Amino acid sequence: MTPREQARHWEHPALPGVDLLRARYVRHTFPRHAHDGYVIAAVTGGVEGIGLPDGAERAGAGGVVLINPGTPHSAYAGTEEGWAYRVLYPAPQVVAAVAADLFGSRGTPAFDATVVHDPVTARMIADVHTAAESDNALAADTCLRLLLARLLARHGSVPAAAGGRAGGQAVAARARDLLAARLAEPPSLEQLATEFGTSPFALLRAFKSVYGLPPHAWLTGERVKEARRLLDAGVAPASAATAVGFTDQSHLTRHFTRIVGVPPGAYQRERKNVQDPPVARS
Repeated sequence: MTPREQARHWEHPALPGVDLLRARYVRHTFPRHAHDGYVIAAVTGGVEGIGLPDGAERAGAGGVVLINPGTPHSAYAGTEEGWAYRVLYPAPQVVAAVAADLFGSRGTPAFDATVVHDPVTARMIADVHTAAESDNALAADTCLRLLLARLLARHGSVPAAAGGRAGGQAVAARARDLLAARLAEPPSLEQLATEFGTSPFALLRAFKSVYGLPPHAWLTGERVKEARRLLDAGVAPASAATAVGFTDQSHLTRHFTRIVGVPPGAYQRERKNVQDPPVARS
């Protein structure tokens, strides 16, 4: 990162299942990737560019960015000055619980817009951050639920249950499961295709159609996710790197910083501060 850039990626005990990111980026770009949970961001300065499967969008100050779980996307500065934002990453079950209370639905909600200009909602996202940063647990949890209720009421929907998988979808899912099981030593595309009785190109096309990313890019994202879990558990970055299949710590750092927005060491220090609060002295 350049000296003009700064980022903090963390969590608060009062908000289980929710990560928080406060950042200003100028040159940093997020490559095409996807999250297990939602992305809910309020742009507070500059312009963020978001690359999506069906095109690119831009969000300026007062804009709110909504990305559903599993949606491949990239992010980058929309102007030379970069952009600043506050982001919440709630897990699917966090949003689903609010949707169940609101609508009695049991499905996984989805947002039907990616960028909306809504300064009120943007301020509500900032309120969640402010409460968490002030260690006001009651306010943080309350602000989060009010925010999700507003977003779901204005921009949410519950999709119908998906039907059975077609042949290509089933092969893609089996390939995904095998890659996930062999994260540190994955098979080649040729080996995957042979395993499932298809051609490498057919497998590649099916995988990208279902998951929005080619297998190698999807694998990198999964390695970073697993590295995060290891870092959360206290594993040193160098050990986490080799455990998930990166060649060394610098290899992990490069991909981790690109996808998460902060280096693994900084990420782990924030987690440790949350999990090991200072001991009160008499």
